Amino acid sequence: MEPSYWHQRWAEGRTGWHQSEPNRLLERHWASLKVPPGSRVFVPLCGKSLDMAWLAAQGHEVLGVELSRSAVEDFFAGRGLAPEVNEDGRFRRYRAQGIELLVGDAFALTADDLAGCRAAYDRAALIALPPALRERYVRELYARLPAGCMTLLITLEYPPGEKEGPPFSVDEAEVHRLFEPGWQITLEQRVDILDREPSFREEGVTRLHTTAYRLRKRLG
Repeated sequence: MEPSYWHQRWAEGRTGWHQSEPNRLLERHWASLKVPPGSRVFVPLCGKSLDMAWLAAQGHEVLGVELSRSAVEDFFAGRGLAPEVNEDGRFRRYRAQGIELLVGDAFALTADDLAGCRAAYDRAALIALPPALRERYVRELYARLPAGCMTLLITLEYPPGEKEGPPFSVDEAEVHRLFEPGWQITLEQRVDILDREPSFREEGVTRLHTTAYRLRKRLG
């Protein structure tokens, strides 16, 4: 899936993954990660998610990465913020009020870039990627997070063949296959959301769940 695909989705306003309020599973389960206030939280493929403002309101510093410059600029404009902007050759960096968003390729991030992250929040990244790219994403990007890093991972599950992603269905078996043995995995909650997602029903989806996992990167 080429970057041009995502740029086109943003340009055309086809951003069904964007929510108008913070994610309910984030609000319900973030505390279970026991991330100290002031910790840096990594948000991959962040878009202009309101979840980042929610995390900042909990006292965290936020580091997001996103391909779409317009999404990042919309995030700050929507909060009346004029971020400081710098370029470093890999990323265009926007920073304001403890939130730093990088415009560029998430795979260009290094372990040094992520070394200060005590936690990560993944609601729309893993499920946005097709199978082969999901493999690379976990193998490379998650591997660069520091040992002990906590992650709240939120996925979607629907019957195979009923919908063409993105967002893609990522079931519990795949989560374990992708993340073990490097990560300890705890299933927090699975919620039936089909009645809240009419667009999925219109596409013929007969079952739809969102699932929250607590992940901890093992030491060594």
